[in-house]
Amino acid sequence: MATLTCPACAARVGLTDLICFTCGANLPKGGLVQLEDSLPVTVAQKTISPQRRPISSMVLQISFPAGNVEVPAGTSVLLGRDPAESLVAAAFDGYENVSRRHAMVLVDDAGHASIRDEGSTNGTYVNGDRLLPGIDVRLVDGDTVRLAADVTGRVTLPAAEADPAAFA
Repeated sequence: MATLTCPACAARVGLTDLICFTCGANLPKGGLVQLEDSLPVTVAQKTISPQRRPISSMVLQISFPAGNVEVPAGTSVLLGRDPAESLVAAAFDGYENVSRRHAMVLVDDAGHASIRDEGSTNGTYVNGDRLLPGIDVRLVDGDTVRLAADVTGRVTLPAAEADPAAFA
C-alpha cells in the first residue's frame, strides 16, 4: 500500500488529515497528496499519479495596519477575530466590525490568489467593490482589501511563475 506524504515536507500524513502536523502546510482537499512510491492512488473517485506539478514558491502578502498576513502558495488563511478559527486573529483583535469568520484568502498551487467573503456582517471589499458572500474573487498585486469599514490592507503578489508545461 502506498504511503501518503505532505507535498511540502514529505512527512507521512493520514488520508483524512487537513494539515501536515510536521510543517503546518495545508493539504489539498480530498486527500490529494504526493506518494512515496510510483503507484497512482485513487482519491474521491479520481486517479491521481504522483507526477503532480510542484507547488509554487510564491507568497501573497496583505499589509494590514496591525501587521502582515502571508499566504504561501498551496494554502489558505481565514481572516477574522476568532482565534480558534483564524491563525491571524491577533491582527484584527481591536476591530469589532470585523467578523469572527470574515474572509478566506486562498493561493492555489500555481500561485494564483483569491479572496472569498465568509458571510461577514459588514462585508469584504476589493478595490472598493463589495464581494458577494461565497464567491471567490481574484487578487493581483496592488489590490486593496478592506474588511468592514475598519481594516484596509494592500496586496503584494509577485508575478506568476511561467508554467513549463505551457511551452511544450
